[in-house]
Amino acid sequence: MADRQTEAILRKPHVEARDLDRIADLVRASERMSVFTGAGISTESGIPDYRGPNGVWAQQAIPHIDTIRTDRAARIEHWQERRRRYPEMLARVPNAGHEALARFEAAGRLLAIVTQNIDGLHQKAGNSDDRVIELHGATHLLRCTQCDRIWSGLEIQRRLEAGEEDPRCLACGGVLRTGTVLFGEPLPERALRQAHAVAKTTDLMLVVGSSLVVNPAARLPALAKEHGARLVIVNLSPTPLDDIADIRIEAGAGEVLSGVARRVFAEE
Repeated sequence: MADRQTEAILRKPHVEARDLDRIADLVRASERMSVFTGAGISTESGIPDYRGPNGVWAQQAIPHIDTIRTDRAARIEHWQERRRRYPEMLARVPNAGHEALARFEAAGRLLAIVTQNIDGLHQKAGNSDDRVIELHGATHLLRCTQCDRIWSGLEIQRRLEAGEEDPRCLACGGVLRTGTVLFGEPLPERALRQAHAVAKTTDLMLVVGSSLVVNPAARLPALAKEHGARLVIVNLSPTPLDDIADIRIEAGAGEVLSGVARRVFAEE
């Protein structure tokens, strides 16, 4: 049975031109536009929603941070699963929604992207690292639990494919862990602090592809609204903040963002 996000995609809700016009007007008037993205912007690139029937939560157990640190057998199982799945993630490419956001940054219209996604597609589309705040970390980076040295996903993938079962840090021998947030961990303090600063200073926040149910990240659009920002929500299912949004559209991320970008740049 399809989840709500998949069912909504199959319905292909119609996007009214006047709604795209209204969002484009807000973008043109904005001096500090920010974007909050969730899984819905990446499903159009073939990455399943974590909460959907084909998502990670349904297909495999998310490791707990204590398990990764102390249970070698569990780590080996985790690395085997990563060896199998990581090439699929590497093969994913940005869609029209990601490309529109990269276009906004290139034109100097984007303060920041705050994302719940770990796939790196914003950067692959052309957004710069210092404009993307990854609240749940990044799957393309791994970190040593002992010395905090960062290792690239590609390098660890090569080691896994060469036969290593439990790759360790080559600098200190420490246990390696994914760069994404695991069960039992809080969100990265620095990323959350940066996201709060964005929410308090932005004058327009576009929420794209997030159901806004996972806190504390889901609190950020409400914080932006409290500090005077206009709020636009684009999602295929209802969210808890729909009632306070200035504009709410039930539609796909790519169609809306690319449509808004065409309108904004057609007049410049």
